[in-house]
Amino acid sequence: MTITSPLKSGWLSVALLLVLAWPVQPSPLMAENAKLLFASGFNKGVRLLPADPYYQVIKGKDRKTGFRWPIKIRGASNSALHPIDHDDHNAVSNQIRKVIGHNGKPTRVLYSVERYNTGVTQSPYEILNIKQGRKDLYIRYWMKLDSPSFRAKNKWRALFEYKTVGYGKGDGFRLISYVYTDRKGRAYWHWQGDANPQKTIWEIDNHNIPVPRNKWFLTEYFWRWSERDDGVAWWKINGKLVGKHRGPTTRNGKKINFIMPFQIYGNSNPKHQWVDDLEIWDGVPEQSYFP
Repeated sequence: MTITSPLKSGWLSVALLLVLAWPVQPSPLMAENAKLLFASGFNKGVRLLPADPYYQVIKGKDRKTGFRWPIKIRGASNSALHPIDHDDHNAVSNQIRKVIGHNGKPTRVLYSVERYNTGVTQSPYEILNIKQGRKDLYIRYWMKLDSPSFRAKNKWRALFEYKTVGYGKGDGFRLISYVYTDRKGRAYWHWQGDANPQKTIWEIDNHNIPVPRNKWFLTEYFWRWSERDDGVAWWKINGKLVGKHRGPTTRNGKKINFIMPFQIYGNSNPKHQWVDDLEIWDGVPEQSYFP
């Protein structure tokens, strides 16, 4: 028979109480009022299918996060990269590459390059046919932009956007972010909502937050879909607020039709970029999935 001394037993009891009382550190998936809808860093298991004349599908289960491509949030379907005016994929193209990531470690990223323009050459990732387009959404990812494409004057480069039903017919709404260069070639951020490319409803310029060149930066977007004053749309770079709009984030009650969380598009060519560690939440999380 084994006899346990009272002293040893007492210490074990104290140790157990300390363990039970010690606060549990939240896991990367824990957030008080937000649910993770999608996360992927283009890790093993994710592959880029050959491009057809219209689309290029990202497919597979990310072995690190467990989420599958294509993105199907909010009831979306047929989501894919959408090369446009690509000149048989010579003007613009995409690859999954292994590089050194934002944390200084090797990682797999989406690499996109636009060499020249044959009209409206671009290659956005489109989350298509959204069925639940009247709900809050938060998107974040790491991005790196090249340096040479910012040397010219009066240029623009789109990074993100969403469009509602009816935008192409003139009764919808678009939310879009840009990098602009001014008449002296200085780069700055531009955030706007519009009814069409010629009819801007509101716009915000930010010359105070530097535009990183050849450096990883974190970009975050959040919006509350509304046609009333309780709507909001903000954009952050490396945790700093580029711009915040309060008010309608749609027109004529139209729901969001599709979202381009990232894209390569603009009149500054040639240019290239890297994207990694994409997260989509149904609200603003307390912390990121990726450390």
